[in-house]
Amino acid sequence: MSIRILSGADQDAKAAVMPAATSPLLTDLYQLNMIQAYLDHGDTDTAVFELFMRSLPARRGFLLAAGLEQALDFLENLRFSAADIDWLKNTGRFNKNLLDYLGDFRFSGDVHAMAEGTVFFATEPILRITAPLPQAQLVESRLINILHFQSLIAAKAARCVLAAPGKLLVDFGMRRAHGAEAALLAARASYLAGFAGTATVLAGQVFGIPLYGTMAHSFIEAQDDETAAFEIFARARPDNVVLLLDTYDTQAAARKVVALAQRLKASGIAVRGVRLDSGDLVGLAKSVRAILDGGGLQDVTIFASGGLDEDALADLLRGNAPVDGFGIGTSLTTSSDLPAIDFVYKLQDYAGAPRRKKSDKKATWPGRKQVWRRYHANGRMAGDRIALEQTSPSAAAAGSGEEPLLQCVMRDGRRLRACPSLEDIRARAKRDLERLPEPLRRLEPDATYAVEIGADFIELAALLDSRRS
Repeated sequence: MSIRILSGADQDAKAAVMPAATSPLLTDLYQLNMIQAYLDHGDTDTAVFELFMRSLPARRGFLLAAGLEQALDFLENLRFSAADIDWLKNTGRFNKNLLDYLGDFRFSGDVHAMAEGTVFFATEPILRITAPLPQAQLVESRLINILHFQSLIAAKAARCVLAAPGKLLVDFGMRRAHGAEAALLAARASYLAGFAGTATVLAGQVFGIPLYGTMAHSFIEAQDDETAAFEIFARARPDNVVLLLDTYDTQAAARKVVALAQRLKASGIAVRGVRLDSGDLVGLAKSVRAILDGGGLQDVTIFASGGLDEDALADLLRGNAPVDGFGIGTSLTTSSDLPAIDFVYKLQDYAGAPRRKKSDKKATWPGRKQVWRRYHANGRMAGDRIALEQTSPSAAAAGSGEEPLLQCVMRDGRRLRACPSLEDIRARAKRDLERLPEPLRRLEPDATYAVEIGADFIELAALLDSRRS
């Protein structure tokens, strides 16, 4: 049922996937407007911005950090071509000082980030940029674009993994993803969260993700006889025979598979699985399993697809549906129940002084932050604490296994080390999901997790507010 294509994920392959994704003009106009004003006023001191989500809705008890590799690729390779500068000049919007600045642009800042595959919660920064103010401002829009999407999809995939433990899960959502880049990165995000693979062929080439695929109803309909369609397909794809049963009559198709399997066996071809894509999946899976077992095909797996999400998976398992794997499509690649979360990128420090936004319901905590995570003796997550970066954990906290989640990954615009492999990221995500408190693992809608705001932030915010009152 699966094939593996060795990764060809070099920089050239990635750049060829979506040229628009590498353009420095993939930004919001107000970034360039602000940079013009910064340059005119001489505001080029060091700024610190942090990316975090303000709050989590009930349908998401946690998120999973994803997209850091693409974010670092973006920062390292951000350049304005002569054609980009000419186009900006011809708009008549910008002065020569901005055009010259962008013509020589190179990101020279530092990046601190949570490792991909790390579980995180509301108010916790997953990325910090420390760079000259115009640089740090310019990269905001694309960084949110990259990290918000992959973290959102990874969390959706993680919910499916938790809802169907031990089941093979495959990304089937390319066709309804919101564009080519979204389809490709959704395959990556779901794989690092624990999916077995994807149906998106390009993800196999670029990321080395295992590929899974069966057949469509059109293949069955193109033949005058369903059994003939099964046999034609089996002989064309003898190593991975998975047959779609529900084009006409599902139980009748299962009986045809039993009869055909004996004939194929004489040619050395084994039916590996069957797929159900519609109807009462619990009832159909049980009846198909009985037909297959009665025909001596106990090793043939049942794979289900068709509008599934984590809730449907949980229902199927509660109904004891004998299904071995699932294809998750639209609900995954669009995160259809929750297509966006309030990710923001906010200024925390400029020119050596902490900064704070006080807007109603959008206030921020000032200063550079570190997220400390502590664990119970059994290894499960016990709670997080957000503190000023220079604040060390207490001896008691350190003794309980508290660890910092933000690490420096880029210095002076260059990565400090190669990004971890996708397999290593998968392992980290698996470990973090196993460490979640049980209510979060069970996807209880009202499950919460303790994130403490350090006293140092409360004191610093009060001090800043008093100076501006």
